[in-house]
Amino acid sequence: MRAPQHNSDFSRTVDQLADDPNPYEPEVGSMPQNEFSRADLDNVNKTGTTTIGISTADGVVIATDMRASLGGRFVSNKNVQKVEQIHPTGALTMVGSVGGAQSFIGSLRAEVNLYEARRGEPISMDALATLAGNFARGGPFFAIHPILGGVDEEGSHVYSIDPAGGVMEDDYTVTGSGMQLAYGLLEQEFEEDLSNDEATTIAARAIKSAAERDTGSGNGVFLCEITDEGVDIHGHHDFDEVV
Repeated sequence: MRAPQHNSDFSRTVDQLADDPNPYEPEVGSMPQNEFSRADLDNVNKTGTTTIGISTADGVVIATDMRASLGGRFVSNKNVQKVEQIHPTGALTMVGSVGGAQSFIGSLRAEVNLYEARRGEPISMDALATLAGNFARGGPFFAIHPILGGVDEEGSHVYSIDPAGGVMEDDYTVTGSGMQLAYGLLEQEFEEDLSNDEATTIAARAIKSAAERDTGSGNGVFLCEITDEGVDIHGHHDFDEVV
C-alpha cells in the first residue's frame, strides 16, 4: 500500500486542518433552489375548487367539484377526482396545488399502510388527522387545505386541515375558492343525524351553487360516501343526477 504523499488529503496535520472549522463534517449537496416568484407560483396548476365534508348518522359524505385550473383563469382539466381513499374507512380531498395535494395524499396513504402493517389495526381518525396536520405544517406540500373524513370505533369525523397544520373537527366544513357560496346553502340545510342519502343531496346542491359563480369550481361533482364498511366514490358530470 502506498504511503500518503506530503500535503495530500490523507496526510493533513492538525495545523493544516486549523482553518477548517468542521474538518470531519460529511460533505453534502446544496439544497434544491428555484427562481420562481410569487407571481410565477400563482400560475401553477391549481384545483381552485369547492370541497365539502358532512358528518352524518350513517358515516361521512364528502363532495367536490371536478375542475382544475391554471391560476383560476383557464380550465386545465374537466374531470379531476379531488377525493381519494387513504384509509379503509377514510378519505381526503385535494385542494390547492395539484402536485402538492397529490404528494400529500400519497404520503399519508403510505403512513396509514405502515401503521396497519406494524400494529395490525387501522389508525384512528383522530391520530390520522394529527398526522395530516403535522405533515401540512412541516412537509414540502405547497398551498393545500384538505378535508379529512372517516369512520372509526368512536363514530364519524370530519376535519379541516389548514395550510399551517391546524386541525379542526366539525359537523360539516367547506374549503376552497367556492367555500362562501357553499357555506350559505349548508348553513340553511344542515341538520343533525342526517342520513348519507340526505347529506349527499345537500352536498351536491352546495357544489352546484358554488359552481354557478366561482370560476375555479365546476364541470360536475364527485361524491364520496363513507361508512364503517368502506369508502364509495362516484362522479357525475350532470348535477341533475344527484340533486
